[in-house]
Parts: sequence; structure tokens; C-alpha cells
Amino acid sequence: MTTLLIGEDLRRLFHAFEHTAFRLEVREGYYEKEQLRQFLAGEPVDLEYMRTWLELMPALRAEGKRIERVRVVSQPHSDYSRYGLWLCQYNVAAGEDIRYLPRHRAPELPEHDFWLFDSSRLYIVRFDKTDELLGAEPVDDAATVVQHGYWRDAAWHYAVPYSQYVTKAAERADEHPASA
Repeated sequence: MTTLLIGEDLRRLFHAFEHTAFRLEVREGYYEKEQLRQFLAGEPVDLEYMRTWLELMPALRAEGKRIERVRVVSQPHSDYSRYGLWLCQYNVAAGEDIRYLPRHRAPELPEHDFWLFDSSRLYIVRFDKTDELLGAEPVDDAATVVQHGYWRDAAWHYAVPYSQYVTKAAERADEHPASA
């Protein structure tokens, strides 16, 4: 089995790319269980876990690097997707370009998350059954890297920028409260 990158080894990936870092997120939930609980309870959400990431984004953007992400979401939104939409404001303000793609418009995409750096270095992001991050698995097979580049391009083409998606979601909620 391939060794998964975790901790500092995983963080180094974000200091080593030259031009673009792309993430596809297809899961209905992730590891931020306490923050999700706080969000759903209407409490202040502790964002300390994101501090390092949010500080890194402007530095990367200043170097001319792009950090892009497509989140595939079900509709109506799960509790986690609603949390993710709220949280996204901080990522976007820090310099990420995040877009949303309704799951029903993404049938050709893989069922796993991945990072693709500079269109050439692929890492499949692995999670356990409780949504805890296990690490990033490097993939060297050229055909697999090219396939993920295709999936990146397709997802990016059909996804809607965060601000547009939020506006449309709010409009849907006004028209059909159960569909947001």
C-alpha cells in the first residue's frame, strides 16, 4: 500500500507547486464535527483550525499562484453543505476561487476527492468511514493523472462561482423553502 501524506508532508505540497492547485470535493461530510455542531446550534464557530490555511492563501496569491476548488453538493443541501457554504466566505476572502456544482449535474465525476497540482501531480484524498482525513495518496500513473485533469476541467466548466451559487441558493430558498 502507498504511504499517505499527512501533517507537514501534506502541507509541503502547498509550498511546492508553481502555478495551480485544484481540489475536487465530492463528499457529503468532512471532519469538522464540532464546528458543524456550533454552526447548527447558532453558536460562534471556532475557526482556529483554519487559521494557517487562511494565512497561506494570500501569500500564494501574491506569488501569482491560483488555488481553485469545486465542491459537488446535493440539493437540498445537507447540514454540512450549508456549513460549507457559510464557511466558504472566509476561503474566498483569503484568495481561493471556489465553485459549486450540483451533484445531479456531475454524474461523470469520480466518487473521491483529489488535489491536482500544476496539472501534473495528483493526490487522491482518503478518509475513513467517520469522515476523518487519513491523508493524500500520491498517484504517478500518467493516464490516471490525465483523467483527473479531464475531470477537473469538466467540473470547472459546469461549476458556478461561490457568490453566484449563494445568490441562486437564496433565491431558491425564497421560492421553495424546502429546496435550499
